[in-house]
Amino acid sequence: MRALFVGLGSIGTRHLKNLHDRCAARGLPISVDALRSSDRPLPQETAALLEHQYTNSDKIGHYDLMFITNPTNLHLETIRQLGEKADTLFIEKPIFDDGMHSLEEAGLVGCRAQVAAPMRYCGAFLALQKELWGKRVYSARLICSSYLPDWRPGVDYRTVYSARREMGGGVTIDLIHEWDYLVDLFGFPLESCNFKGTYSDLEITSDDLSVYIARYPTMLAEIHLDYFGRSYRRTAEFFVQEGTITADFGAGTLTRADGSVVHCEEPVNERYLREMDDFLDFAQGRRTESANPPEMALRVLRLTLGQPL
Repeated sequence: MRALFVGLGSIGTRHLKNLHDRCAARGLPISVDALRSSDRPLPQETAALLEHQYTNSDKIGHYDLMFITNPTNLHLETIRQLGEKADTLFIEKPIFDDGMHSLEEAGLVGCRAQVAAPMRYCGAFLALQKELWGKRVYSARLICSSYLPDWRPGVDYRTVYSARREMGGGVTIDLIHEWDYLVDLFGFPLESCNFKGTYSDLEITSDDLSVYIARYPTMLAEIHLDYFGRSYRRTAEFFVQEGTITADFGAGTLTRADGSVVHCEEPVNERYLREMDDFLDFAQGRRTESANPPEMALRVLRLTLGQPL
């Protein structure tokens, strides 16, 4: 099997390592190339996982898999130019930097593709899915609060795409995970409203706070996202008849309505390994449908940005 990576930042490098790991576990030979924006040397351990490195797309051939892991604002043009050069695409979230783009515009109609949705694969979320089954939820309250300068140790936070609106960054679109897993659990809301902006002293051009209220047929949901919380917090509370069910994604625990705790602690990379396994199943035809097809990913993006679905 042959794969091409377009973009080898932190998330692209993670996926590269995990692809080799899961292919080795399956006994599946894998050869990986990279299309890069510069010829700056990669870390030795990353370069060792690549057969070829290109800076010119004219030199690349056809691949079984293609990973679109460059900055969000480059996804559309990358998929438009290179999408036909692979049988199956893995697109890092969010799919585009603006929900007003279309699948037709990108050439994704009828394309075999899966968009990243790693929160759906973490242990606490898998336990949450089982716990919520058959229960009537009155209200949901989701929060993701973290400090952007702590995200990538040793890297100036002001230079990464998250901090730069022009690169498709901002907490609203960067933390699309919360909307993604809420829609996975309950579908799309009847309506939602969103207030967002830059309120902290972080030296960024993107929004650092985004707050939603959404109405479903039988419940209300609140979502709070920020870049300035000094203590990492990523939790989801669901108020049901029996009490409150709380998933703490940071701690890796699920607290049931009766107060008992399910322990789901695991290294963060486990969710990405599960996601890679799922993608390989799709790519190899073991599963016929994409776990997160472009159509769904685009609708979630539009919901996140307050655009027509």
